[in-house]
Amino acid sequence: MTRTRRWIGAWVLCGLALRIAFALFYWVGQPLTHDEREYLAIARSLAHGGGFAYPADEPEPGTAQRFGRAPGYPLLLAALAISDRVDHAPRRVQVAQAFIGALGVWLIASIALRAAGPRAGVTAAAVAALYPPLIWIASYVWSETLFSTIALAAAWTLSAAVAPRAATARSRLAPRAWLAIAAALTGAAILVRPAMIFFVPFAAGWLWRRRALTDGAVFVLIAAMCVLPWTIRNHRIYGRWIAVASEGGVTFWTGNHPFASGDGDLAANPRLKQAELEFRAAHPGLTAEQREPLYYRAALSWIRDHPGGWLRLLARKLFYTVVPAGPSYALHSARYLAASVVSYVLVLAAALAGAVRWRSRPRDRISETASPAPLWLMAASTVAAGLVFFPQERFRIPVIDPALIVTAALSAGLRNHGRIDRHPNV
Repeated sequence: MTRTRRWIGAWVLCGLALRIAFALFYWVGQPLTHDEREYLAIARSLAHGGGFAYPADEPEPGTAQRFGRAPGYPLLLAALAISDRVDHAPRRVQVAQAFIGALGVWLIASIALRAAGPRAGVTAAAVAALYPPLIWIASYVWSETLFSTIALAAAWTLSAAVAPRAATARSRLAPRAWLAIAAALTGAAILVRPAMIFFVPFAAGWLWRRRALTDGAVFVLIAAMCVLPWTIRNHRIYGRWIAVASEGGVTFWTGNHPFASGDGDLAANPRLKQAELEFRAAHPGLTAEQREPLYYRAALSWIRDHPGGWLRLLARKLFYTVVPAGPSYALHSARYLAASVVSYVLVLAAALAGAVRWRSRPRDRISETASPAPLWLMAASTVAAGLVFFPQERFRIPVIDPALIVTAALSAGLRNHGRIDRHPNV
């Protein structure tokens, strides 16, 4: 094992220890959020053989709605033998997600390592291991940690698919094999968080430009084939085509409404929450799946009738995507804001500096590196999803924050007059 890999391994273990410590000694006995309860309820149904459904004995969610969820994360919870109703996050879930998050640290480091050398890899590993949002999110029963790691793996493999031969000299896989794996991982990520669908056209266009149109088409086809069985299942269950989950309509309506602030969901906007209750009252007797197209129709009607207001809302969404000052942040404690906002701002500033240095690097000295472009495209697709729906910190952390960490770490590999730091033992 080389010195670089030992350092990266040490930071991965540090990240694992911090995530486990936060879950077991700090985030203890916390009440479950609505999303956490729904994920656990579906997992409980799966564990008891009831399929992807809410158990009959699951308490009503109050004023919230129950939607058909993406299957990936409930399957993980079911695999962890979540079979009883609980009031707090199960420790086995938190520990499992600590390991998944630690794998994410390794992937972040590996992307930076292959792009800019050992210093960049070790720097990225250290920042990812210590980065507060990536630590605390693994303690929630949310799909973000699993999604982040699968998405990072997709970016890592897609980078290998188009990397120069020297950058993947030790690999026994052909570029087309890497491409197929990246597409399959993208499909798996879509089945965990449907917003990953936005990445598919970004990746396909990039492959078309870097390699060939056929590579982009193969990528789309394989990703689609991974999702198609679940889409067919949804049509059989609901009687209409739903690609992955049935929450898209209300999410689109929430982000494109005259009361929308440009940041956060219904919990951060009481006036919009009241409007949503009135919308449901105006369409009684319908299931959440039956109301989904009505939400889309109402939102599109408002956009068509108020293009100026929608453009202003779009500008606010873009602002809150970058600046952590939206209404949803007011829901958190001062301690949380200090840890989350300050760390994000510091990484954002370092990433801007890293991006400037990366653009000015000598072109003739990068023939042996693998581009981090797939991760940047994934971050861009996350921004696009936020503009279509709405941005929120939970949506930003899994992909955008790792992309910022990698970009910030690139400066470390370009320390010597813009030259990429290559190590003989890497």
